[in-house]
Amino acid sequence: MEKILLIEDNAAICENVAEILELANYQVLTATNGKEGVAMALEHLPDLIVCDIMMPVLDGYGVLHMLHKNKALQKTPFIFLTAKAERTDIRKGMELGADDYITKPFEGTELLSAIESRLKRCAEIKQDTVTGLHGLQVLLSASTGKDQLTLLKENRNTNHYKKKQRIYAAGNRPDHLYYLLQGKVKTYKRNDEGKELIIGLYNEGDFLGYNALLEGGNYQEYAEAMEDTLVAVIPQKDFEQLISSNPEVLGKFIQLLSKEMAEKEQQLIGLAYNSLRKKVAEALLMLDKKYNTAGSKHFTIDISRENLAAVAGVAKESLIRTLGDFRDEQLIALKEGQIAFLSLKKLAALVN
Repeated sequence: MEKILLIEDNAAICENVAEILELANYQVLTATNGKEGVAMALEHLPDLIVCDIMMPVLDGYGVLHMLHKNKALQKTPFIFLTAKAERTDIRKGMELGADDYITKPFEGTELLSAIESRLKRCAEIKQDTVTGLHGLQVLLSASTGKDQLTLLKENRNTNHYKKKQRIYAAGNRPDHLYYLLQGKVKTYKRNDEGKELIIGLYNEGDFLGYNALLEGGNYQEYAEAMEDTLVAVIPQKDFEQLISSNPEVLGKFIQLLSKEMAEKEQQLIGLAYNSLRKKVAEALLMLDKKYNTAGSKHFTIDISRENLAAVAGVAKESLIRTLGDFRDEQLIALKEGQIAFLSLKKLAALVN
């Protein structure tokens, strides 16, 4: 049951609105002034807040300002409920971060519809991952109430890359966001001797190249197609316009960036301290996690030994020897450049 905080100094209105919300199966908390409302919000962390503007002690604008200083409440949907209907008042509320603005008098269905819509959008925005065109569509609809995905896709160039063809290079300035429509892509770095370390694997439905766009610097890695690949190219200005007008979208890309950095940190720790067998096992499990989207128990992937060695951070000769051991232990099967996973459970046991 969703929890709604109602902040309203008019006793009759407060009672009527609370009754409507309770009949709609919401848990309702009430406060009679802004100061009390802020205290209750901090204590109970409601799922949504409905707040009057003209109140004693602390008005609605002050309530919203104070709540936005608290990290736990910054993204809580906030609806102003007020008799102030001047355009300047509405604009002020929206600039402070209000999600909706309902003027008195109003119908109960109008309020319930606004609350249901905001709770639904908030739930969608809280999804852990945003990958693929569907994920972006959900996010844009959630943050704006409109399907902007069609606009994002219209008249986009699509680039075809052959196997081993470079998409972008370290040191170059970014000018596009890339969306992988088909194929597989790797990102990697090279040391002074030319040895390659793969630091990222991308599948259909993934975005890439957003790191440098968000950081405002040059690419720090190379991106290359691992097989014939089709990529949608979104100009930098369109990406910047999207994230500047949709803070939730920006937050999700930052979330993706943080997750990617954490994974790279874990990879580096493994390269420094893991045994050869554990490094190879972790590389295989990484491939399964990334490309076995159907969750098959006997997943097969076509990947070169050079690429797999670069994922594991080991010499090619050491990799081949270890793969042979895994084959003899019936953890994998090797055939014509392909690797078939026979026992993910046993592979996972090697890294735990």
